[in-house]
Amino acid sequence: MMPRPPLRRILVLDDYGEAAPGAADWSGLPVTILTQKLEEKALAARLRAEAADAVVLIRERSAFPASLVRRLPALRLVVTAGMRNRSLDTGACDAAGIAVCGTPSLASPTVELTWGLILALARRIPQQEQSLRQGGWQRGAWLGLEGAVLGIAGLGRIGTGVAAIGRAFGMRLLAWSPNMTAATAEAAGATLVSKDALFRQADIVTLHLGLGPATRGIVGAAELALMRPGALLVNTARGPLVEHAALVAALHGGPLGGAAIDTHDPEPIAATDPILRAPNTLLTPHLGYVTQQNFRQYFEGAVECLRAWNEGAPLPRPLNAAAKA
Repeated sequence: MMPRPPLRRILVLDDYGEAAPGAADWSGLPVTILTQKLEEKALAARLRAEAADAVVLIRERSAFPASLVRRLPALRLVVTAGMRNRSLDTGACDAAGIAVCGTPSLASPTVELTWGLILALARRIPQQEQSLRQGGWQRGAWLGLEGAVLGIAGLGRIGTGVAAIGRAFGMRLLAWSPNMTAATAEAAGATLVSKDALFRQADIVTLHLGLGPATRGIVGAAELALMRPGALLVNTARGPLVEHAALVAALHGGPLGGAAIDTHDPEPIAATDPILRAPNTLLTPHLGYVTQQNFRQYFEGAVECLRAWNEGAPLPRPLNAAAKA
């Protein structure tokens, strides 16, 4: 292994909630933590001005495409929270000789938030609480979970965790994804169905698919039109899985009974986004992974990578060839 010069300037990007300082021991590392999101041009200028040779990315808050990588000749190391970041061009990093490492992460925070959103949306908890504060009392009767049909799109770590809690509530589980097998669904206590059947039969559809060319816009007007009157949609995966205009239209005039959305495009959500004025919505600012425990996983893992670089040790959790060299 070739000797590595110690890192001189490390930037942690997009720490909106100022979680990084207390989540790990950064002592002895030349770290600057940015709390505001910068667009690509401004981010490139800041990284060049700082002569940053390492950056830490918090999930996909800031995209790191090839166009940005090419503007950062001093960069030597990228650490991304988690082990997958679709907005980071690892190939461009390889071509520039930039190592990329990941960190540990937890699936449970997103599972927990998914169920918080399902319960709040199904029982109209925010509306009932607001009514009470305004002098009202019970308003309507809403969906109970026992015996209801939960449609789960995607049974990875998060979808499987969601399924386990659905079983505990006594729900009937249906599952689908482009490559799911009957055995995978059965192992999670679900029945494999077609995509159309999932949207047609479920009282609640929850999305847990990765985002890629095959899944972008995978839920559109046709799928939303299949949903039974009053059915609910929950998305804690990726915003672009759902065609945004179709979702807004379905909330205003389709059969859709409501939607709980944690992921948006772009992020942070624009103040003019029509989803903010759509009825029967529960919107959260991408909180799925945001817990103290998960941030400790991220930032302690990032510090481990940074210290390994400075010590000339093998980089943990390498994500490209340059990190394995």
